[in-house]
Amino acid sequence: MTRLALLACDGSAEWEDVAAEKLLSGAPKTRTTVLYENSARGLAAGEWEATSGKWRIAYTEWEYVEIVSGACVVEGDDGRRIEAGPGDRFVIEPGFTGTWEVLSPMRKTWVIHE
Repeated sequence: MTRLALLACDGSAEWEDVAAEKLLSGAPKTRTTVLYENSARGLAAGEWEATSGKWRIAYTEWEYVEIVSGACVVEGDDGRRIEAGPGDRFVIEPGFTGTWEVLSPMRKTWVIHE
């Protein structure tokens, strides 16, 4: 087994609507591309894109995020708020609940640990 992986996107991921029960505003669509997965270690990495809108989120996993383009606001139910744009990086920890709002169409890279 190799210990080195090149992460290359093939553009095959499909756009999906945000689930109606989570939707707060707009008609956002998202697209997730998994570029790396190691299920034995609970690790995955990839790219995510979204159009403008706002919806509820609840995390059971740990996620590192780096914004590539666009802008968003992630706000916890506890009032903690992060406004992020290109080059900004943040972590969302398990147990986080709140909202994700895409202000302008965006793309992020991510690493998740289950």
